[in-house]
Amino acid sequence: MTIRQLPDTLINQIAAGEVVERPASVVKELVENALDAGARRVDIDLEDGGVRLIRVRDDGGGIAAGELPLAVARHATSKITSIEDLEAVATLGFRGEALPSIASVSRFLIASRRGADERGTALPVDGGRIGEAAPKALPAGTTVEVRDLFYNVPARRKFLRAERTELGHIEEWLRQLALARPDVELRVTHNGKPLRRYKGGDDALFSGDRLVETLGEEFLAHALQVDHSAAVSAESGGGALRLRGWIAQPAYSRASADQQYLYVNGRAVRDRNVAHAVKQAYADVLFHGRQPAYVLFLEIDPRRVDVNVHPAKHEVRFRDARLIHDFVYRTLHAALAETRAGMPASLAHGEQAQGGAAQAAVSTASAVAYPPWTRPMPQSGLGLRVDDVRATYGALYGTSSSPQPAMRPLPESQDGEVPPLGYAIAQLHGIYILSEAAEGLVVVDMHAAHERIGYERLKLAHDNTGLRMQPLLVPQTVAVSTREAETAEREAATLAELAFEVTRSGPQSLLLRGVPALLADGDVEALLRDVIADLAEHGESRRITSARDELLATMACHGAVRANRKLSIPEMNALLREMEATERSGQCNHGRPTWASFNLSEIDRWFLRGR
Repeated sequence: MTIRQLPDTLINQIAAGEVVERPASVVKELVENALDAGARRVDIDLEDGGVRLIRVRDDGGGIAAGELPLAVARHATSKITSIEDLEAVATLGFRGEALPSIASVSRFLIASRRGADERGTALPVDGGRIGEAAPKALPAGTTVEVRDLFYNVPARRKFLRAERTELGHIEEWLRQLALARPDVELRVTHNGKPLRRYKGGDDALFSGDRLVETLGEEFLAHALQVDHSAAVSAESGGGALRLRGWIAQPAYSRASADQQYLYVNGRAVRDRNVAHAVKQAYADVLFHGRQPAYVLFLEIDPRRVDVNVHPAKHEVRFRDARLIHDFVYRTLHAALAETRAGMPASLAHGEQAQGGAAQAAVSTASAVAYPPWTRPMPQSGLGLRVDDVRATYGALYGTSSSPQPAMRPLPESQDGEVPPLGYAIAQLHGIYILSEAAEGLVVVDMHAAHERIGYERLKLAHDNTGLRMQPLLVPQTVAVSTREAETAEREAATLAELAFEVTRSGPQSLLLRGVPALLADGDVEALLRDVIADLAEHGESRRITSARDELLATMACHGAVRANRKLSIPEMNALLREMEATERSGQCNHGRPTWASFNLSEIDRWFLRGR
């Protein structure tokens, strides 16, 4: 076979296979170019889901007439000039591949005028063949038209979906962009009719306007605002990290991951490492099979993240993935811990109102200011071991053989203010507590609520003593792969912190001498392999903590007050006050809600009052 140089048109069409997957890919590349040019308003006109026409107009800086042919040439860009620029790139586009790739598979026209120029210039490109530039009257900025996408590549065109499907992909990408750039106004038309308008404003996102426009009022009503910064140690390279945005409270969960948006330095990306950290943060409070919703912005030194790892720039690679994972997990875990039944974070951190929806601002660096009617859960020094489960039960729930909650009447408010969960008035069917609150009626699932209270106490008791290692009478040989053995050898210190005493005994074998005492009766070999797999992929593992928590959750469930047990009014009030003081008490250990509220206006509607 003879080696030959491919013609430029074919090279661009091959590149288009990576860059231009569907009309949404074209919209993405063109709008990102507009933003890099400083646009504050972008108009997007579509026909037939973008297959027949995509026109993007912006009010950015424009392109000089003499540079238009370069704009559609391969690897020509104004955004980087050296490897140093590439390592710290801050623009959305930088490769110079998008325009020539798009132009090679469409009937393409680019027209632009800089603010100081008297007139603009238009340059047509048909299937990669560049035409003659001509003067054109147009406002300052750039307009790009892409007609008949894939008209000269029929094999690609027949893979396109129905008009509604392709339009849906464009709308989803524009939703991602609208969340990242609330300062930019976006106007979209389809087949000549207005489709969407995102109004621009510098504070549109964090005032809640852009969230309502993109995700709806329900998301905003359940959203916790997160803003946390941390300095990176000199040993890890120095610099700073910042995570800000919105996370939905566990009560607002989704069947799919359709409301999960992550941005790294303003770029929308998908990252398994961060997604895993978010999942771990929600592990204790989300119902099985449900997905959290969030809009998160991670800010990091551009030199610590590589954005040049995916043709469409959908993925990034962090220099220290373990550090990022830990930072995201700890920030969100602390934010979710501050949520309590009846007490939205806005009570502790100041309430903001926007469009009638309350927003909660969570600062993970500050401690919760408890209202006067609550008190923090008492610190316990109990250690938790397999052989003292009954002792732990006794300390937390009393000494009877069937553990029952130690309900202690707590002092009520001294200033006449009604607590968030109100005051108990009755018990319904031995299952629910009915409470009269300032806003109306509160219903509490007493078993689920007490289960969470006991669970948090057990975790606190165990955390105070740390993980205890139990030596094995006979060291156990564990057969592993070479990669697993290398990971275990490299992460020996981390495994020791998790109460595993492990040494490498061969190329594909480990010698296990000690295991976590609490989990010694389980399948420790499988657990060790899972921990090693986590360390290899994410740089950290919460398998031990998760396995421990499963056991503690079972203990808390067995120790919680059972259905049909009659509680006195003081006992019910004591449980309500404990809920208000307990972290994550809005959900039980399995992620189910522990309480619900009905305001008076809602109850009035039941009975048609005021009509």
